[in-house]
Amino acid sequence: MALTAQQRAEKSATAMWSSDEASKWLGMKIERVAPGEATLSMTIESHHANGHGICHGGVIFSLADSTFAFACNSYNEQVVGQHANISYLSPGRLGDTLTATAKELSKTGRSGITDVSVCNQDGIKIAEFRGFSRVIKGQHFQE
Repeated sequence: MALTAQQRAEKSATAMWSSDEASKWLGMKIERVAPGEATLSMTIESHHANGHGICHGGVIFSLADSTFAFACNSYNEQVVGQHANISYLSPGRLGDTLTATAKELSKTGRSGITDVSVCNQDGIKIAEFRGFSRVIKGQHFQE
């Protein structure tokens, strides 16, 4: 029986999550995946803070980057990031729950573009991220 696109996205996410020790170590959780889309969240704890007492930009980037990865890899293709940029709009504060939502804008051949918005629990936009992806050889699971 052939998988639906949603089942393929979920199965791809499960396969990736099983060995994604970095995202787990940072405290991320997968909230939702769909073809070309993903939502991950994490709560900012003291070990995520920088010298200003706010969330380190690298942690916010990591949340956006992981969300980007789950969106790009939702088709049971091995996909890696080529490059990305981020704009920080507001600080993430200790205790905030950040939610990153990724949506694929373009997938042509082996190249893709995905935007990720990061917001806190009050809906305040913390950052905007754009990632550029590239399909490589391999799959997450046998179909």
